[in-house]
Amino acid sequence: MQLGFVGLGRMGLNMVRRMQQAGIDCVVFDTNLDARKEAASYGATAAQSIQDLADKLEGPRAVWLMLPTAVVDAVLDQLVPLLSAGDTVIDGGNSHYVEDLRRAGELSKHQIMYVDVGVSGGVWGRERGYCQMIGGPEEAYKRLEPAFAALAPGFEAAPRTEGRSGEPSPAEKGYLYCGPSGAGHFVKMVHNGIEYGLMAAYAEGLNVLKSANAGKQKRTADAETSPLEHPERYQYDFPVGDVVELWRRGSVVGSWLLDLTAIELGRDPSLKDYTGRVSDSGEGRWTAQAAIDEGVPVPVLTAALFGRFTSQGNELYANKVMSAMRHAFGGHHEIKTDNKD
Repeated sequence: MQLGFVGLGRMGLNMVRRMQQAGIDCVVFDTNLDARKEAASYGATAAQSIQDLADKLEGPRAVWLMLPTAVVDAVLDQLVPLLSAGDTVIDGGNSHYVEDLRRAGELSKHQIMYVDVGVSGGVWGRERGYCQMIGGPEEAYKRLEPAFAALAPGFEAAPRTEGRSGEPSPAEKGYLYCGPSGAGHFVKMVHNGIEYGLMAAYAEGLNVLKSANAGKQKRTADAETSPLEHPERYQYDFPVGDVVELWRRGSVVGSWLLDLTAIELGRDPSLKDYTGRVSDSGEGRWTAQAAIDEGVPVPVLTAALFGRFTSQGNELYANKVMSAMRHAFGGHHEIKTDNKD
């Protein structure tokens, strides 16, 4: 099987390498020459341009885009005029499913099929495999199934769920046809919304453990600061990294996210190299919006999303407003800056 591949970033290069190892012949392009050379070292055919990539593919052609969502349309503007009826474009990035609906409609006018694939696996995917959530025409899915199977973790990646039997399903191998256009990215959107919540829960719980020595700390003693009522109850210096290691073994909160947390804490328990600013790439927002449209309550997921906004400093003005109000209504002494502007 032959597959075009545009975008050789952190995930793209590893995906190409995994497919090449499985016998999928990849023709690749990226604006980064070094990335093209590295892909060629894995056996892929490096194209010099989008035009060159299209010329090197045999019909019916399939081109997988692994790009930031902001540049997908610009690349499609270059690619689509080079394709023919019966060809397929796959978007494996984190596009909004609403954009998939629009793009699928536009490409259908040229009789080009559009497949959206939500991909989870990160930089570890080359060894572990990639979980894939797939949407689009079923005809295109069936044609591309060998590529999905090559990227997937495989049946052996997890113990079989009790009650399942017979030939393993694609979902048991790590990929799933979720439905028509947008379905793959819709499922990935919710996947990432859940991820926000899981990460926030771990982070908040570990913060409680880290701060369990509050009774040993010197606290501000003034009329504006509530004292710690029972300092004797907070005299614990927990080895947080060891607690995480413990929870990885037999605990009901064990997960791959916890495994990765253990690795980071093992490298530096203080996490001093991190600023604490947590980015959001869009999926959490889109999940919250979908929940609003559906009338479905998602308080945990939205709280996690708002927590990320807080980490980015977007709460600063609101906090200043509250500080100003507290000073205004009660004459409370609020800490002010030396800013004279």
